[in-house]
Amino acid sequence: QVQLVESGGGLVQAGRSLRLSCAASGRTFSRYGIGWFRQAPGKEREFVAAISWNGGSTYYADSVKGRFTISRDNAKNTVYMQMNSLKPEDTAVYYCNAVTGTVPVSGYWGQGTQVTVSS
Repeated sequence: QVQLVESGGGLVQAGRSLRLSCAASGRTFSRYGIGWFRQAPGKEREFVAAISWNGGSTYYADSVKGRFTISRDNAKNTVYMQMNSLKPEDTAVYYCNAVTGTVPVSGYWGQGTQVTVSS
């Protein structure tokens, strides 16, 4: 089983960038697709982006397409999400999880990392 820890969030102004990291423990990390999800106050958790086990396929929500880029380094057991041109509506707690396609496979969610974008 793989355990994931998110980091890299912060407070930024609109238009700026952040890079989130999802660090995994466990030897089976490279077998899993990994996805990023986010939850804003008062809203349901939503899919943001996902990457297949070998990085060959990526998926994005329409709201972030062209601004966010997901990547992975299996040698470092880490998935990244580069977030450019951030908007106030990107403000949320961001979580990563193992996925099948874009669907999380675990019901366990970590603490996430807070991203706050000021206007």
